Amino acid sequence: MTKITVGLLFGGKSGEHEVSLQSAASILSAIDRARYNVIPIGITKEGLWRTDPGFLEGDFREILQQGAPVFLPGESTPSGQLIQLEAAGSRGRRRTSIDVVFPVLHGPFGEDGTIQGLLDLSNIPYVGAGVLGSAVAMDKDVMKRLFQQAGLPTAPFLAFQWDHWRNRTRELEPQVAAKLGYPCFVKPANLGSSIGISQAEGAEELSEALALAGEFDEKVIVERAVDAREIEVSVLGNTDPQASLPGEIIPRSGFYDYQAKYLDDSAELVVPAPLRPDQVKRVQELALRSFQTLECQGMARVDFFLERNTEDIYVNEINTIPGFTSISMYPKLWQASGLAYSDLIDRLIQLALERHRRRQSRRIDGG
Repeated sequence: MTKITVGLLFGGKSGEHEVSLQSAASILSAIDRARYNVIPIGITKEGLWRTDPGFLEGDFREILQQGAPVFLPGESTPSGQLIQLEAAGSRGRRRTSIDVVFPVLHGPFGEDGTIQGLLDLSNIPYVGAGVLGSAVAMDKDVMKRLFQQAGLPTAPFLAFQWDHWRNRTRELEPQVAAKLGYPCFVKPANLGSSIGISQAEGAEELSEALALAGEFDEKVIVERAVDAREIEVSVLGNTDPQASLPGEIIPRSGFYDYQAKYLDDSAELVVPAPLRPDQVKRVQELALRSFQTLECQGMARVDFFLERNTEDIYVNEINTIPGFTSISMYPKLWQASGLAYSDLIDRLIQLALERHRRRQSRRIDGG
């Protein structure tokens, strides 16, 4: 059997760079080496591309620091080409065919449609959502407005350009107080992993929270704080997606922040979530509708709030490249649903190849 060559793309110019390294390491340790050759491709925080085709295990930072420079040509070829420069400043080039790319670039410049567009131009199949689904899912403001238009329940929110807030604080702060009240959560609109997120209890804390969020993005979003359980559902598929069993995140203090997600075990992940059958059915239906509303493909994790007093369910957000670390919810939920980690990786690669074959069969001219 001919092995499929997988380009494992990690790192990136985002605040979620370190998370990406953890996800890539987990995938590399679990992927079926009998079926796949893996070429790790790292992107530094400065945007430089590096690789070490002989890398099989170890610290992914070594590739970012010492790997050979590489690039994609950004043009359509019969099979995807990764071009490696033989030495710094050398004109020598070595081409390697890539059958499919598995991007685990969380956040901007990786999860927002930018890498997806480059891979489309390079004619390389890739795991996960395409340009449109990636872009709209990355922007929490646009995402929530599309959810509302589709009739999906979302908690009240406001979005501001950071410069508008800074110049019109006295005018905009009363809007937050009137529509959302306190406490509220403030987030960068285009970032994940709880980076730049804080809770505001009043006007003074709101300004501080907005200043923090504004360090990471030009647009910030403010959401009503909901006293709720945090429920997550994994989605897998292209035109006929499936939803996993739901899981629940129980933070031991505060909210589910970056440290609880990736650095320690200070949050309890309950899989499957203790929900009634009707609640399980409801969140699975909403997860699939959210996935299809944003025209996602391949994979996504959909996050919900289950309000404690009313038991109302709100769609919070969707992540098109969810974490793949050893403690991440996406693979854990599929494992609880009967799909092992290595089988999940295999299924995602096959979905990427299937979508690419389907797209290649379409006509590109009117003749």
